[in-house]
Amino acid sequence: MQIADEEPSAAEILRFPAIGRALAHRNFRLFIVGQGVSVLGSWMQQIATVWLVYRLSGSSFLLGVADFTALIPAAMLLPLAGVLTDRWNRHRTVLATQTLAMLQAFLLMGLTVAGLVSVWQVLLLGTLLGIINGLDCTARQAFMVDMVPRHDDLGNAIAINSSVFNAARLLGPAVAGIVIGLCGEWPCFLLNGLSYLAVLASLLAMNVRPVARPKSNAGIASGLREGLNYIARSMPIRTILVLLGIVSMMSAPLTVLMPLLATKVLHGGPYTLGLLTAALGAGALTASLVLAARKSVIGLGRVIAAATAVFGLGLAGLSLSHSLGLSLFLLLATGFAMVSQMAASNALLQTIVEEEKRGRVMSYYTLAFFGMGPLGSLLSGTLAATIGIRATYLTFGCLTLTAAAGFVVLLPRLRREIRPLYVRAGILPEPVQAYTIRRAA
Repeated sequence: MQIADEEPSAAEILRFPAIGRALAHRNFRLFIVGQGVSVLGSWMQQIATVWLVYRLSGSSFLLGVADFTALIPAAMLLPLAGVLTDRWNRHRTVLATQTLAMLQAFLLMGLTVAGLVSVWQVLLLGTLLGIINGLDCTARQAFMVDMVPRHDDLGNAIAINSSVFNAARLLGPAVAGIVIGLCGEWPCFLLNGLSYLAVLASLLAMNVRPVARPKSNAGIASGLREGLNYIARSMPIRTILVLLGIVSMMSAPLTVLMPLLATKVLHGGPYTLGLLTAALGAGALTASLVLAARKSVIGLGRVIAAATAVFGLGLAGLSLSHSLGLSLFLLLATGFAMVSQMAASNALLQTIVEEEKRGRVMSYYTLAFFGMGPLGSLLSGTLAATIGIRATYLTFGCLTLTAAAGFVVLLPRLRREIRPLYVRAGILPEPVQAYTIRRAA
């Protein structure tokens, strides 16, 4: 059995402005409030964990190891998480993963307060959290359509969720820095643990009804093969996932090389780094709000193509910039394009995927979104040491533009294949199908 939300009436939808119409769905409204509190705590813990590892070890190498151990094990298990998500109750799965993540935060706090914490413990707990997050992200992505069953509101819901994430991304690290400076790392772990209570309360407060789902007696391996075959046969799904993976990998210089861009290229310091990071986050938040204002998922294929091209141009432009002002503008545009591409890809996938395969497809979405980052970090660091910072930005920009050009070539076919799926879902009404053929993606 799976959980679904009751569709709101037309009068309930009209109570909310177009930019927030998905909030008419009560379950989603509860979820986004709890999620907003929880994500803020998660960003605080992420910053505190990095600081704790560096304080304990004084090693920049171990910072990279901490990032690797948190991401790679989770990435390897994501396909399995997709199979489990398609078989388990998504609502209960999210409840379980959020509870486990809360316990991880409290355990990390307890070790830190007691003075017993060591680097290997932080790495082990980071690996555990990464595995939990792998299942949690997949289940939450698939659960989105259960909270917002109206396809017309799904893109808006994804954009609102992205807005909350990026707002917390701007605020969380700043709050964490103040807290760490005043009291140390442990209050960040405590506050993160407490923040999970908000999302757990929201999940428990949802009005849910059971929906019968087909049961599968096949084994895990069979489920994995079935998901891979489904993605391989669907040209739109595999194309979107491949492009998303490329963009995720090409975004690595925006984090890995940002300190070098601030110091060695722009000849600044921590203040410059803060401004550059804030510009990237502001662009990301703006993109989330702009996408939330869209009234339909129709036309998202063009958004993906344009955003990928702008993202590539932004990276290439950073290789030529010598001024802080121009770099801030380019990072604003790059952050806007990056989130536009990723959120539009999410919304498009959610509207075309078969329900019984949703968990597996979204697990590969999560893999493309998070799993390609470590590879991009390794590549960008190697290239920067070999050919220089500017040349690395230019290389990544040119690779992204090449991927954008390839997607544009495939866009007409992608539209043709998505069109009947949109008609079947009621996004394109049958009588006007021929008239709206050009706007199907």
